[in-house]
Amino acid sequence: MIYSLDKINEMADGDEDFINSVISVFLEEVPQDLEGLEHALNTSNYEQVYQLAHKIKPNVDLLGMEQTRAAALEIETLGKSEANMSEIQNIFPSLKKDIDQVVSELRKDFNL
Repeated sequence: MIYSLDKINEMADGDEDFINSVISVFLEEVPQDLEGLEHALNTSNYEQVYQLAHKIKPNVDLLGMEQTRAAALEIETLGKSEANMSEIQNIFPSLKKDIDQVVSELRKDFNL
């Protein structure tokens, strides 16, 4: 399992509705943001790359996805500094793979 509910459980203090709400928001927003990020990469839109990576980062952090958070942070930093786009495109596949896997696992684990 590449995600952890520890942070969410700590915040929820036993509130199952809160946990389900956080998971639902993750499943709604993060795949859309990831799609937008991929489009921004394909069109070399550094500002969008920065903004979407910045938006994805706390969501994956909330699920304890440290490796994915690190990739999002690196993409965010490179986007902000308008670094070499191919460098960002080298990092993106691992971010996408991890998020796709977690989305799939969450849907299965929470019957969503």
